[in-house]
Amino acid sequence: MGLTALIESGMEISAATELLMNVIWTLLGAILVYFMQAGFAMCEAGFTRAKNTGNILMKNMMDFVLGSLFFFIFGFAIMHGADWNGIIGSTGFFEPARLADVDGLFNGLPIGVYIIFHTVFCATAATIVSGSMAERTKFKAYLLYSAAISIFIYPVSGHWIWGGGWLAEMGFHDFAGSTAVHMVGGVCALVGAKILGPRIGKYDKSGKTKAIPGHNLPIAALGVFILWFCWFGFNCGSTTAASTNIGDIAMTTNLAAAAATLAALLVTWLRYGKPDVSMTFNGSLAGLVAITAGCDTVSSYSAIIIGLIAGILVVFSVEFFDKIVKVDDPVGAISVHGVCGALGTILTGIFSPDYTFTIQLLGVASVMAFVFVMAFLIFTLIDKTVGLRVSKEEELDGLDIHEHGSSAYADFNFRL
Repeated sequence: MGLTALIESGMEISAATELLMNVIWTLLGAILVYFMQAGFAMCEAGFTRAKNTGNILMKNMMDFVLGSLFFFIFGFAIMHGADWNGIIGSTGFFEPARLADVDGLFNGLPIGVYIIFHTVFCATAATIVSGSMAERTKFKAYLLYSAAISIFIYPVSGHWIWGGGWLAEMGFHDFAGSTAVHMVGGVCALVGAKILGPRIGKYDKSGKTKAIPGHNLPIAALGVFILWFCWFGFNCGSTTAASTNIGDIAMTTNLAAAAATLAALLVTWLRYGKPDVSMTFNGSLAGLVAITAGCDTVSSYSAIIIGLIAGILVVFSVEFFDKIVKVDDPVGAISVHGVCGALGTILTGIFSPDYTFTIQLLGVASVMAFVFVMAFLIFTLIDKTVGLRVSKEEELDGLDIHEHGSSAYADFNFRL
């Protein structure tokens, strides 16, 4: 007899047991989402050149470090504090535990569990930008950006969607963060990479794109496998309860990723004559990003369709930003997270019977506009003060030596 049948038959579970199960499940999800930092670090390192590997690893580490501190002090209050006009949270600064009820609970969970769960989501949004701005960004400038997204950009839009803000009141649905996490990071990545400019040698004098291959596809593949694995915590854990629909969420998540991977493989095979490895990997991530908004509400076959659309779109989106817009994105994060995050959220309004296309579209457009403006202001301010970009000499030699004083591959000979 299944758990659902037992519950429907009148089986009673004590409140204490139910709370403990919810705590364990939510913490497991948080732990898996934390490990996504390792996946992002491996992906970005593998898709970029060896001379910048240490810098990539440091940025991914510091995204989580700064996100943990600043989200605790400021971000959680802005995201989940008492609502002010549907725009921003206004209570809980410096001591978010004050937002708990008399039993120490917040939204049905111990406040510490709820904070750490949303902390790892905040760090995920921040770290998406690392790959798009790779190989030419000053380390101190990146730290300032990482603090800014954790303090204000992610928490404000998160309040609109998950903190009781105006989009939540309208019925906007983003279950695990296609928009709240991934599109927010993708838009920041677009703005940062555009202001920063392309890497030296990315475009010739006529503006034609020149490929700059990453140095380690096995490491990139490991990163994708880690991210796919951890995405089950990302999506299933967003129930924040040991509920009986976890299996359905895992199924839609997996089917969308598989469909998107196959779609990207076939599209590149047809367009380039051979199935492209790195683009296929990005197809996997595109499907995972796209299904994240509606994984709890769409059917399995709808998840496959969403994945197929995302896997096709990501290939053309990468080409569009690379060749038409002339934005140098070494890992394709703008397309994977920004474009496919928006896509998946909007498609939730088409394939889910519970939500509407117009509200989903409005939510995506509103968050996109807010993040674009805030990211532009922040990156411009950083650029005009400490500067965003390293010198030509530092970029050609590699950031590892100039920014960190050592190579990630000491005593190895490799082509810079």
